Amino acid sequence: MVLGHEGVGVVQEVGPDTKNLKPGDRVGWGYQANSCGRCDQCLNGDDEYCDERQIYGEANLDQGSLAEAIVWREAFLFRVPDNISDAEAAPLMCGGATVWTALHKYGLTSSSTVGVIGIGGLGHLAIQFASKMGMNVVALSTNDSKKEEALRLGATKYVVTSGAEKLDIGSSKLDALIVTSSVETQWDAYLPLLKPRAMIIPLTVHFGNLTIPQFPLIGYGFKVQGTVIASRWELGKMLDFAARNGVRPVTVKFPMTKDGIEESMKELSEGRMRYRGVLIPV
Repeated sequence: MVLGHEGVGVVQEVGPDTKNLKPGDRVGWGYQANSCGRCDQCLNGDDEYCDERQIYGEANLDQGSLAEAIVWREAFLFRVPDNISDAEAAPLMCGGATVWTALHKYGLTSSSTVGVIGIGGLGHLAIQFASKMGMNVVALSTNDSKKEEALRLGATKYVVTSGAEKLDIGSSKLDALIVTSSVETQWDAYLPLLKPRAMIIPLTVHFGNLTIPQFPLIGYGFKVQGTVIASRWELGKMLDFAARNGVRPVTVKFPMTKDGIEESMKELSEGRMRYRGVLIPV
């Protein structure tokens, strides 16, 4: 299996049925490589939920962004705006698309107050997108080591969660809670922060059970909103918004060599990546 599902490159050759792209175009690709184009999900613009979707790790195992080249369907390639560099664009193709969809697709508005748990690869992008959309953003993290950066990225309030008997976010409760942390969420601490009928949007990939106290869920009408990556329409809108509003990932660059890849994986496994590692061809 070829690793890597967020990539940027330049079109070298096109097939006879290509309609919009040409050699020399700079494009990006993400987690999904194809869908059927015929089912209700595809026709509704929700192709990420197509029963025949082809996603990273399940299809096209010989294709990946750590390769020298890929063969990809045109419909799942996206032109990268000129003012976004390759290294900035690659993390947007999945991480950026994921948080964008959570914030853009499910009814949140510029008047919403949103909490973001975890200031990492997804969380630092969620803060930027939500802030640029005009939302009031509360960053929630286990310690204050990322406070200055979170506020600079657009958070209006930063709350340290470790050791606090009760979390204080001020008078404005949350319309949505975006969960991007890799540790188990302490729901007893977070649920009191939510407005009635608020959304909980878990984004962390986890294969265990999501366990939430049932009575607060039904008693206050909380909604748990599942979401995965982005439709093609949402991904295109995300790139345009990021280009116009200066949303950029914070990256650490490594050479795309054996040593560079091993160094990047070590940084990631030891929790020292701030915030997206990018491998650069040499």
